[in-house]
Amino acid sequence: MVPLWWAAEYGHESVVKLLLDTGQVDVNAKSSGGRTPLSRAAQCGHKAVVKLLFQTGQVDVNSKDYDGLTPLSRAAQYGHEAVVRLLLETGNIDVETKDSEGFTPLLRAAQGGHETVVKLLHETGQVDLDVKDSGGRTPLWWAAQGGHEAVVRLLLETGQVDVDVKDSRDLGPIWWAAKGRHEAVVQLLSMCMPVNMVASTPMTAIGRPRPA
Repeated sequence: MVPLWWAAEYGHESVVKLLLDTGQVDVNAKSSGGRTPLSRAAQCGHKAVVKLLFQTGQVDVNSKDYDGLTPLSRAAQYGHEAVVRLLLETGNIDVETKDSEGFTPLLRAAQGGHETVVKLLHETGQVDLDVKDSGGRTPLWWAAQGGHEAVVRLLLETGQVDVDVKDSRDLGPIWWAAKGRHEAVVQLLSMCMPVNMVASTPMTAIGRPRPA
């Protein structure tokens, strides 16, 4: 294993600097899983290490691992706000890149309930708020299913999301929020839906969907 991978993953800033100063390391070297030092540092939220790697002027900020995830995807997935900011500030980031499961960084952030990261990505003006993964699930779907009230509220306030978008099973966000007994989320969604649409939701009570 390349020492730079481990130093980057564990956030050992001084070791990373020492290795980079030798001028003999490949900053884009990939592990067996296709991960670069930047990918490892981004996933673990090591802002200082990410900065050092940027300073080489040689890192591929959009490099994908074998699961199709980029450093931005990894940072967004784990809610590392500071690293997401750094990556976006490069101006060279593909914010709509999709991984092997059809997830964009926004979908990963919404799935994890990372409100600030969702906001940062939205503020780029370059993300599709209704983007779907391979299962037909949108950021709102994931936030609702996970009971992430703040993210649901943020997405709804944009006025740019389909509140009743259906997944591959023909079920919408409110159905999954009810199944998970996320009452606050159900209330938020119901306020943005016509009465007849809420009434047709297949549930008899919060968290108790009728059998299909």
